[in-house]
Amino acid sequence: MSGLSKTLMVIGAIIFLIGFLMPYLHLGRLPGDIIFKKGNTTFYFPIVTSVILSIVLSLIFYFLGRFR
Repeated sequence: MSGLSKTLMVIGAIIFLIGFLMPYLHLGRLPGDIIFKKGNTTFYFPIVTSVILSIVLSLIFYFLGRFR
């Protein structure tokens, strides 16, 4: 198997796992996320969710690069 096909399979498996676990992780409504509600308009800015997602993805890509 070539390196590209292995990488695509790993990325696909990671996306599958994230999609499978999303209903149980409750991401997107963490303390620290900013929500403004005024009338019929809602503005949502997921600061803490973005930071956590960035850390997790950085670790995943670090380990993929290290063991490649």
